[in-house]
Amino acid sequence: MSIHEFDLVILGGGSGGYAAALRASELGKKVVLIEKDKVGGTCLHRGCIPTKALLHAAEVADHVRSAASVGVAASLTGIDASGVRTYREGIVAKKYKGLEGLIKARGITVVHGEGRLEADRSVSVGDDRYVGADVVLATGSYSRSLPGLEIGGRILTSEQALDLDEVPGSVIVLGGGVIGVEFASVWHSFGAEVTIVEALPHLVPNEDVALSKGLERAFRRKGIAYHLGTRFQKAEQDDTQVTVTLEDGTSFRADYLLVAVGRGPATAGLGFEEAGVTLDRGFVTVDEQLRTGVDRLWAVGDIVPGLQLAHRGFLQGVAVAERIAGMQVAALPEAHIPRVTYCSPEVASVGITEEAAISAHGADAVVSYEYNLAGNGKSEIIGTGGTVKVVRQKDGPVLGVHLLGDRVGELITEGQLAVAWEAHPEDIAPLIHAHPTQSEALGEAFLALAGKPLHAL
Repeated sequence: MSIHEFDLVILGGGSGGYAAALRASELGKKVVLIEKDKVGGTCLHRGCIPTKALLHAAEVADHVRSAASVGVAASLTGIDASGVRTYREGIVAKKYKGLEGLIKARGITVVHGEGRLEADRSVSVGDDRYVGADVVLATGSYSRSLPGLEIGGRILTSEQALDLDEVPGSVIVLGGGVIGVEFASVWHSFGAEVTIVEALPHLVPNEDVALSKGLERAFRRKGIAYHLGTRFQKAEQDDTQVTVTLEDGTSFRADYLLVAVGRGPATAGLGFEEAGVTLDRGFVTVDEQLRTGVDRLWAVGDIVPGLQLAHRGFLQGVAVAERIAGMQVAALPEAHIPRVTYCSPEVASVGITEEAAISAHGADAVVSYEYNLAGNGKSEIIGTGGTVKVVRQKDGPVLGVHLLGDRVGELITEGQLAVAWEAHPEDIAPLIHAHPTQSEALGEAFLALAGKPLHAL
């Protein structure tokens, strides 16, 4: 057995792990990053980046279909699945190469292999043992399924869906959350017949109900079908199709079934519990500083309960690296982390929903305003409908910002600043939003809540 000593040992090279490595290296730490696959993790290779490349290709297809409406003569003759794959893989390869170069330039040691946390807080990889003054767990997540639903053949998770070498004629999407509606949006734009099955009463059920209902209306207009409020019972497949049956007896048949019921923490069989780490439903229990309770052992990213977002992983990785270096870093509330679903139209939010605000402060203490994107010039130009909704405490700060419409994910940072800085709409109303931009719609909502609406009644 060979012993290797470092200031910091990081198990997992995804968003949280490599962010911790980069920041710790900047702060003068000797760092080893242990990853069984490729540095960059799910986000870079199987999640955020490749799926958003698909969504961009889908957006281009939709623009070509509607080109005549803006006076451009163009026609869509088909989707080249192989060409789309080449485009997507090229984006990922370029980002991966850049990340590898950055890690090398920072002097970070990368070990490619399957690591396991040992009882003495070291990490073993085969016959090698990596010992650090501090250890960060960042092992990420995996695609969940449901009891009795076996992945394989025509039953896919998002990882297998990315590898499809065809555009399906028809797809059932099990799950109307982020992953489900994004793939539904892509496949519909590529020409597939899509049906979403969601057990809860709304699509994107974690969002403010105004956005959920707005997305449902948009999908209905597009021709994306959905069945809400009934639980899955079983799925059966043959050589050509999959049949999904719900608990109420309703059944659907399609070429493929995408299982998009969320992601689970990748913590099983890695020695965590044996080393004294407390797990709750597979998630690592941590305090607000991301300490596990085992001395100098930290956890970040998707294995920590809460939002499973790459930028949350970045934030946590950087914060842990700085705390290890002795810096004082305040914990960021989950509600202050922006959330974006990149379907068409996009859904973006930060802060709390109106329902949560009423629960926390009472109905008489909460005020909300919705601005329809039909009144926004830039939204009209790019052909999107949607809504801007701002929730505030009466005579108090902005509590939540909720957006629906194409490209609104680019606006959510302003919403984050308003919520995190506890700004009052009256503080923001005097600020100018450039014309014509979609950001004006957010400005209009702040103006209205400040009691001086401009392009609204």
